[in-house]
Order: sequence, then structure tokens, then C-alpha cells
Amino acid sequence: MQMSKRDFLALGAAAGASMALPAWAQAKPLIANMNMFVPAAPGGGWDGTARAMERAAKAAGLVGNMQFENVGGAGGMVGLPRFVNQRKGQGNTLMVGGSVMIGAGIANKSPVTIKDVTPIARLTEEAGVIVVPANGKIKSWKDLEAAIKANPKAVSVAGGSAGGTDHLILGMLIKALGKNPREAAYVAFAGGGPANAAILGGQVTAGISGYSEFEEQIKAGRMIPLAVSGKRRIPGVSVPTLTELGINVTESNWRGVFAPPGISNAQREAMIDFVTKLNASAPWRQELETRKWTDAFMTERPFERDLAKDIEEKIVLMKELGLA
Repeated sequence: MQMSKRDFLALGAAAGASMALPAWAQAKPLIANMNMFVPAAPGGGWDGTARAMERAAKAAGLVGNMQFENVGGAGGMVGLPRFVNQRKGQGNTLMVGGSVMIGAGIANKSPVTIKDVTPIARLTEEAGVIVVPANGKIKSWKDLEAAIKANPKAVSVAGGSAGGTDHLILGMLIKALGKNPREAAYVAFAGGGPANAAILGGQVTAGISGYSEFEEQIKAGRMIPLAVSGKRRIPGVSVPTLTELGINVTESNWRGVFAPPGISNAQREAMIDFVTKLNASAPWRQELETRKWTDAFMTERPFERDLAKDIEEKIVLMKELGLA
């Protein structure tokens, strides 16, 4: 079959127009509308993870619109029952959560826990960093170590919700220094913003959180990072691990996403497909690098098994530290 010159030119124009369109305009997004539930106040790690997901998913053409709901308090234990009860069966809804939620559920003896939602994927892992305000009395790790050994009760430390990763790091640290972890002067905050303000305002001696939550203040010289809690140093960050400093403590904070209870297998598979494609996308890879998050992607049964193991280990650890 021969093609006329007019048809040939029309075809060429159509192809050119198609090539000129941005990638997201050429294909329908995987999910047109998604609801993202964040059981924490704006400005913290879970909120930051949700916003990073939105940026990357939109840039990769995976989602059309993403709506947010923030309900903070008690390490997710205020928002979690709301998510479970109000979002049940909604296949286009995800909740950001993580290891903090396990400890908070145990510490608060919550009737609704992370066991009541549908695990979709673990996304990231982030070591904690121990910081002090630059204008405070403590300037080095040796100063902080000496203060804790002298009197743990006199060393107030800001962090996330009670029973969360930051709290556990402090308890393990005090125990490793030969003192009673029940004497920890831990000050819990619902979000990264208030914790930052307390540290900078000198209301507490030190702070513990994920590096990304303190990075801006560290780079500005307003906070001094003393140590990180991971098994190895954070890439591009010249701060020693607790192990390097002679303290046998390692603990990291993982974050992931969960669907509500009551969704169908097809809805669950659709969410797994979404996060798998998101994790493989260039925009998400860039978010990981920028925020110094470690890729800890795991989904389906391996994630469920890992989650169950984490819950068991946290119960034992929190009993040892007098937090459960």
C-alpha cells in the first residue's frame, strides 16, 4: 500500500507532536488519585517521606493527584486508629509509618497497632544522629559521655515519640555507659519541627533524630553532630558511629508504607506495583541521595516476616529498658 505525500506529512507531524510532549503527558498515570495518610505532624520524618514520594511519583508519571492528611501524636498512635477505622477497604490510600510505630504501640499499650494495617513495602532506613546546640555547654562526644555518666537524669534529650527509635537509642546508650536506662531524661515531641526548636532554644541538652531532620541546622552551624547510630557512617557525612567511639550501640529507623485493612488482593497488588515502580524510578533515587536515606526496599512476604521479627525484638528490648 502506497502512502500519499499528504498522509506521510500528517503522520510525521503527529509523531513530532508526540515526541514533543513531556513523558508524563504521553501515558496515563498508574494511579489517578491517591490519598496519603501521615500519622505525624508536618515537618517530621514521616511527613518528609510522604512529600518525597509525591514529588518522585509525579515526576515519574506514576500518580495524578496526591492528597494528604496529617494526624500527629504519640508516635502514630493517635492517627493509626483513625486510619484503620475511616480508611478501611480504600484501595487508593497509603499510610507512611515505620519502626517508631512499633515502640510507640508497645509503650502506649495501644489497642490498635501496626499489626492492624496491611504491609505494602519498607522503603528507607536512616541512622539516628546525636546532636547538641552549638551555643550549649556540651561541645564534644566526651563532654556528653561524661555528663551521662555523672547523672543521666540531668541530661535532657529531645527526640520523637515515647518508645520510638530515638528513645530506644538513648536507653541503649545510657545502658552501654553503665547507668540505668530508666533514668533517661527523654523529652518526646510529635514532630521534627518542635524538637528542633527545643534543641536550638536550649530547652534540652541534646537531641536524637534521623540525620535528614537535623541536616539544615547542622549545615548552618547551629547544631553540632556528635555521633551516628548506624552500623557505618552516613555517606558524605564526617560523623563517627557510636561503635567507633567505643559504644556498642547500633540502631536505625526504617520507614515504609501500609494500606488500610479490608482491601482486596487486587488492590494490594496494585499498591505493591506502585511502590515497586516508584522505588526503581530516577526521581526517587535522587530523593534517596539528597536526603541521605539508605535504600531498604522490601515488599510482600519478606517485609511481613521482617516486620513480625522487628515487633518481637522491640518488645524484648523495651522491657529491658523499662519502657514496656
